[in-house]
Amino acid sequence: MDATSVLPATDGEGYLVDPADWNEQLAEVLARQENIELTDTHWIAIRFMREFYQEHQVIPDVRFVTRHLAAQVGGSRNLVFELFPYGYVKQACRIAGMRRPRGWSTG
Repeated sequence: MDATSVLPATDGEGYLVDPADWNEQLAEVLARQENIELTDTHWIAIRFMREFYQEHQVIPDVRFVTRHLAAQVGGSRNLVFELFPYGYVKQACRIAGMRRPRGWSTG
């Protein structure tokens, strides 16, 4: 997305209103807003989240993403929080184009 592109509709906290509006270019824009430079490992997590959402129509619990990352790249149990230091919901869900999960803290 370039500077003249119009971002899709978001709620008051910056989450997409319609997850179908998401694409990988938008993820790059959203990540830059969070001061995150997306690495291959970020993309493994984000693509898993998108695939899980497409299949189940719910946002994957952080435990599922943690297990997927462990199977794909190894690393610590805290890898999700190393990738998204301000939290799974606040950063990972937003960058992956999810709606804000109801009842979850922003941590």
